[in-house]
Amino acid sequence: MSNKILFGFHAITVRMKTAPKSIIELHVDATRRDQRMKQFVERARDAGAKLVDSDDDRLHKMCGTHRHQGVVARVEVVAMSHSLDDTLDAVEGPPLLLVLDGITDPHNLGACLRVADGAGAHAVIAPKDHAVGVNSTVAKVASGAADTVPYFMVTNLARTLNELKERDIRIIGTSDDAQKSLYDLDLSGPVALVLGAEGSGMRQLTSKTCDELVRLPMKGAVESLNVSVASGVCLYEALRQRGG
Repeated sequence: MSNKILFGFHAITVRMKTAPKSIIELHVDATRRDQRMKQFVERARDAGAKLVDSDDDRLHKMCGTHRHQGVVARVEVVAMSHSLDDTLDAVEGPPLLLVLDGITDPHNLGACLRVADGAGAHAVIAPKDHAVGVNSTVAKVASGAADTVPYFMVTNLARTLNELKERDIRIIGTSDDAQKSLYDLDLSGPVALVLGAEGSGMRQLTSKTCDELVRLPMKGAVESLNVSVASGVCLYEALRQRGG
């Protein structure tokens, strides 16, 4: 089975909660003795993780960054649903999906996955040719959500959106030029919220495929929000309308 690297307290803690047996070995900075590290190590021992004392150089070589917080884990890849259809077939109640068009920054994707997990989105969808995949940076920023939210990279995004329509899922895109506000819509039913990259927005074909376009009200001087912030606004409005 293939394995990958996770680093940072949040990402590894979530893995210990959701799939502790998938942790092959957990490397910790032997020089760090603060309370947070002590509690983390105790939790790791309770989870049965194999602990390895390491130093900053080794941790940096493992994950490629010094922003590891003193903890790096080598883990088995946890299998999630192999297809979007399987995921949707298993959903109880109205599906809530996040679609990202043109998001290539791993920090933005990680933050979007974290928001999607918090709001209870059933999956995140992106095109293969215009998106970043889940790497160690994405996993770190996602704080564990990369292991809990299915992320599907599809060959043809417009075709996938049309397939969602066949399941009676409304495709709602965001656009600064839209007449309607997000808050004018009923988001309590099956819905896929589509967001594009900050600045360029959605591609034209993606925009044309949407059932409806909405804008986020902007009352200040800035013209747009970061995509992860905008995702949070949209998803949590849908969550609010669904009863929280």
